[in-house]
Amino acid sequence: MEDPQFRITPVQQAAASCTVTPLDVVKIRLQAQQKTASKCFLYCNGLMDHFCGCGPENNQKHWFQRPGHFNGTIDAFIKISRNEGFYSLWSGLSPTLVLAVPTTILYFVSYEQLRLKLRSLYNKHNNVDPSQQKLPFWIPLISGATARVIAVTIVSPLELIRTKMQSKKLTYSEIRESLRSLVQQSGVFGLWKGIFPTLYRDVPFSAIYWMNYEFMKSLLCTGTPTFGQSFFAGAVSGAIAASITVPFDVVKTHQQIELGEKTLYTDKPTKMQTTAQVLRQIHKHRGYKGLFAGLAPRLIKVAPACAIMISSFEYGK
Repeated sequence: MEDPQFRITPVQQAAASCTVTPLDVVKIRLQAQQKTASKCFLYCNGLMDHFCGCGPENNQKHWFQRPGHFNGTIDAFIKISRNEGFYSLWSGLSPTLVLAVPTTILYFVSYEQLRLKLRSLYNKHNNVDPSQQKLPFWIPLISGATARVIAVTIVSPLELIRTKMQSKKLTYSEIRESLRSLVQQSGVFGLWKGIFPTLYRDVPFSAIYWMNYEFMKSLLCTGTPTFGQSFFAGAVSGAIAASITVPFDVVKTHQQIELGEKTLYTDKPTKMQTTAQVLRQIHKHRGYKGLFAGLAPRLIKVAPACAIMISSFEYGK
């Protein structure tokens, strides 16, 4: 009845991030050369989002502030590899992996255990033969959504600390004082500041992804899927989930940028725009197309990341 012993390694979880990181490094370098009023932007390397501070208060030159002018994506790939070395395409990956790998492991373990438990309860309640491995669509949907809520909730305070440490190079005593001030001003729940924009995007994506993946896997095979079958099902499921949740991603990016500037450059509690306000603002200035902005780059990044992650996950079971 149970799947083989669940095993997963940091190497497997880092594989997807290492593969798609160059895409975001190039995107960030292109963004950084533009004159922008924003003091920070998001760097998403396949495992988690990472704030990059670039305001005048940030005097240190980070990898995304290196000199260079690029005329497009291909030009950036060529010039970065030629002038800074091939490994520069993976800039900024190490600090993210420190927190992202345990988070991703927690996410996959939570999903697997929830799926097995719900399937066992369903089979027992409906007197289903365990050998049939029956899996209604709602089991991976609920398991995926719940697993993402668990992972995001646990990691949110740690991500807040990591963001402050990397942006301002604060000492541990300064971090402790900053957190104490935040709790005094906003209460304990201030440590989860900005969690809802993340949940708005990640929970629907996770639910849709796992539901489609389990369905496609059942169509492709009756037993344990091969690496190729898992890779294909993961890529297609990731593309479907990414397409449906693009508006959530656009809103989340806007809200996280706003939150990032406040997190990096002030400790004062300030009111953020709600999801509805951001949606209205985007629609007012850019129409419905604005809500689906960045669909192509998102698909290019998300589909292979999901394919690599899930095929490694299945292979490690």
